[in-house]
Amino acid sequence: MRSQGTQSASTGSAGPSLRKWQQEALDSFLRTKPRDFMAVATPGAGKTTFALTLASKLLDDKSVQRVIVVVPTEHLKHQWADAAKRFGLSLDPNFTNSSAVNAAYDGIVVTYAQVGMHPFKHHAVASARRTLVILDEIHHAGDSKSWGDGVYEAYNDVEHRLALTGTPFRSDDSQIPFVRYVEDGEGHLVSESDYTYGYSHALADGVVRPVVFLAYSGEAQWKDSAGEEYSARLGEPLNAEQTARAWKTALDPKGDWIAAVLTAAHTRLTKIRANMPDAGGLVIATNKTTARAYAKILSQLSSTPVTVVLSDEPGASERIDEFSASRDEWMVAVRMVSEGVDVPRLSVGVYATSASTPLFFAQAIGRFVRSRMPGESASVFLPSVPVLLRLAEEMEISRDHVLGKPHRESGWSDELLEQANRTQTEPDDNPNYEAIGASAELDSLIFDGSTYGTPTVAGSEEEQDFLGLPGLLDADQVRTLLAKRQSDQLDARDAEEKARRAAERKARERADVLGESPDRGAGQAAPAGEQGARGTQDARATAADEIPELRKELNARVAIAAGKTGRPHGAIHTEVRKACGGPPTALCSAEQLRERIAFLRDW
Repeated sequence: MRSQGTQSASTGSAGPSLRKWQQEALDSFLRTKPRDFMAVATPGAGKTTFALTLASKLLDDKSVQRVIVVVPTEHLKHQWADAAKRFGLSLDPNFTNSSAVNAAYDGIVVTYAQVGMHPFKHHAVASARRTLVILDEIHHAGDSKSWGDGVYEAYNDVEHRLALTGTPFRSDDSQIPFVRYVEDGEGHLVSESDYTYGYSHALADGVVRPVVFLAYSGEAQWKDSAGEEYSARLGEPLNAEQTARAWKTALDPKGDWIAAVLTAAHTRLTKIRANMPDAGGLVIATNKTTARAYAKILSQLSSTPVTVVLSDEPGASERIDEFSASRDEWMVAVRMVSEGVDVPRLSVGVYATSASTPLFFAQAIGRFVRSRMPGESASVFLPSVPVLLRLAEEMEISRDHVLGKPHRESGWSDELLEQANRTQTEPDDNPNYEAIGASAELDSLIFDGSTYGTPTVAGSEEEQDFLGLPGLLDADQVRTLLAKRQSDQLDARDAEEKARRAAERKARERADVLGESPDRGAGQAAPAGEQGARGTQDARATAADEIPELRKELNARVAIAAGKTGRPHGAIHTEVRKACGGPPTALCSAEQLRERIAFLRDW
């Protein structure tokens, strides 16, 4: 039953004091005490504290007599029960479908799977007393028809239902139980929340950490069953199959790409631990084979044991708890840590998985945003592929669940992408594909919707400069520092370009005076045919070398212009193209890219 806890100055109920958004959401509910209330708050903002404060309040004033919390995973059952103790609440996380409710508890914590398997049992428990049902990460109630139907059947008669989520959307048309949908005027139904607290609001309030994304590109090579070799560059315009193959090759633990990225991430973590000695890192892997292989690489870098968490192995929850309470550096997991698991000391992440839905990405990044002290920042390393870069740029965008117009992966062909990734469960079981290798280089940094182009070779001084960013910076400081470092890099390149052109001009002037070719002695002019052939070869080689670098520099200067003007990157690209002419950036020649860079240099 209820135990005595600390009193909140904000609410008069047991538990810690509330943040501004939590108090606003609580007041909004208590004004009318509706049957259904959905609160959307970005991961890390404190949904659990809000919900348990409300539960404590409703128990105190006798509005309800029992609290039931429904969660996606077994691990979260114990996490909620432990959190409830701080509010003077006792919730039983060990309730099963074959047991009776223990009257000594204020309520129970169950999973959506439990409810789906025996909804009538849970209906009887919920109907026996006046009940508040807290539906944590409510979007999971649509994961299968049995879950959705079971949740509706079990809790359709209760006094109050509180739905919580940080990601109130799905990638399909499965309707979420007890969520209100409204017409959008275009023939679609859109989910509607009663209170929303997005990432951008939480970042401005200092409630969550700023997250800097470090995107790594590189050249990837693979071959098919016929022995034909392919090569593609992460981050360049590719079709879905090429992107999937290059992505998968980069993540291959036998290749150089992932080793270089893990080394860079460990360097970043070491820098952060200088200010925060208990800061930890998390690698999110595609499957258990790659997870173990990544852990082996990290064990050669780390001074502490590397924790491996596989959701289908016993003791996984205990290993997460042990890592959370320790000062160890690294944990490697597959999917188990992507949602709801609370390890506040995580400060560095490596997104080493092929999962690319907005829902999974948002929940995965949510593991790194929980703030413990003012000024903490987080860093997440990821492959430079379009779908992930867009999700990183759009992190602050609030999404809703739309029926009749499901969100797809940024316009990609789902069938083609699924076919290209059809053997992603284990990377070495596909006889039609063999990774050869992939190089790595820091391609860009993304923060607060802006991209800072920083093409650098892995292990270079430039990369080390960015890996050495202080770990204690607020959002404004991160933005200012990234802009300054990018500006310094571009100024240095401008100086190099100016010196190169001056040297070329001097060489031409000297050749004119002496009657020589700049590349030959007097009287040693190359035959016309040789000049033409060599000129064509040199032009091709120059284009292959220069165009990727020029494209990155153009994007970097567009980012600077966007930061100064507050305009979208796309609008600036369009304006530059109108001023200079020519095709879209991806189709520009080196000279066209230089012209656009010069235009922006004089912006």
